[in-house]
Amino acid sequence: MEDHILIIDDDTRNIFALALVLKTKGYRCLSATDATEGLKLLKDNAQIRLVLLDMMMPETDGYQTLRTIKSDRQFSRLPVIAVTAQAMPGDREKCLEAGADDYISKPIDVDDLLRVLKKYAAK
Repeated sequence: MEDHILIIDDDTRNIFALALVLKTKGYRCLSATDATEGLKLLKDNAQIRLVLLDMMMPETDGYQTLRTIKSDRQFSRLPVIAVTAQAMPGDREKCLEAGADDYISKPIDVDDLLRVLKKYAAK
C-alpha cells in the first residue's frame, strides 16, 4: 500500500495543477472539491499521510475542516498543510493557530511545496 497525499480544494484547476506537480515528483494523490468529500476520503483511505487543505472554500471552510480533522484521535497527528491565496500579514499565524502543521501561499512555489512535503516525510 503506497502513501497518498489528499488535496482538498474547491477549484478543480488547483487540484489538477497540484496533482500534476506531485505525480511528476513521485507522489500519489487523492482529491476532493469540498470538505465533506475530503473527510470521507480521509476516513476511507488509511494510506493518506498528509493533507493539502485550501482554507477558503464555500460552505465548510478550511478552518472548520482543519478543526474536524485535528479533533479526531485517528487523525490528530496527520500533517495538514494550509494552502491559501491569503498572504496578508498574520494569515500564516492564523492557519497555524487553527491547527495547521504548515502553510503554503498561492500561487504555489514548487520548491516550497517540496520542502514542506520533505519536512513531513509524505513520500
